[in-house]
Amino acid sequence: MGKGFDEYASAYDVWFLENRNVLYSEVNLVASTLKDAGRILSVGCGSGLFETILRKEFGIEITDGIEPSTGMAEIARKRGMHVTIATAEEADFGHERYDTLLFNGTPSYIGDLAGVVRKAYDALPAGGRIILIDVPKESSYGILYNLAKALGTWDHPLLEGCYPPNPYPIEFVEVAAWRTTAEKVALLEAAGFRDLKFAQTLTGHPLYSDRVEEQPCEGYDKGDYVAVTAYKPLQQ
Repeated sequence: MGKGFDEYASAYDVWFLENRNVLYSEVNLVASTLKDAGRILSVGCGSGLFETILRKEFGIEITDGIEPSTGMAEIARKRGMHVTIATAEEADFGHERYDTLLFNGTPSYIGDLAGVVRKAYDALPAGGRIILIDVPKESSYGILYNLAKALGTWDHPLLEGCYPPNPYPIEFVEVAAWRTTAEKVALLEAAGFRDLKFAQTLTGHPLYSDRVEEQPCEGYDKGDYVAVTAYKPLQQ
């Protein structure tokens, strides 16, 4: 996983910056989940692009990250983050106290998500939160991505006229495994998390999602980018 993102680290930022409204719709969603979040660890922080925008434009400080790609981690470090190079499965979430574990856009790149969620539960203090944010498998983007992955390309008659003019790079699509919102809920509840909350953005068709910057809304029934926030109970 890290090797693929090493090779295309710069392409990741370029795609987001060329799709500014998609980027800021997603940033707005992430920011909405981080009110009173305490100390935050970003698991799979990538290049630190989101964290930099959150710090500069929202006053949300995320200084620590975990990232398996050395190329991505290098960019994030240049942006001022402290990054441990490791996969989510390998990483130690509990070596320091964090109130919030943020997985922004990363659940689909974690093979053993169930194990990682259980580890997150053990590492968080009572009342701490985990946030899983990603493209749901059942969403319009999820269906498009899986079709492109099955075909191995965006350039296919079955996809003609159905995807944005500047689609997510196929190299990133091919290594992802999207999960449904229901699957994520089941993993969280099985680990012991409770009080689940949902927020969503990118509610238009993927063809048009970069036309406007969206503010998030509650729920998970129409968004192509969905945040599931869950809390470790105060009493066991």
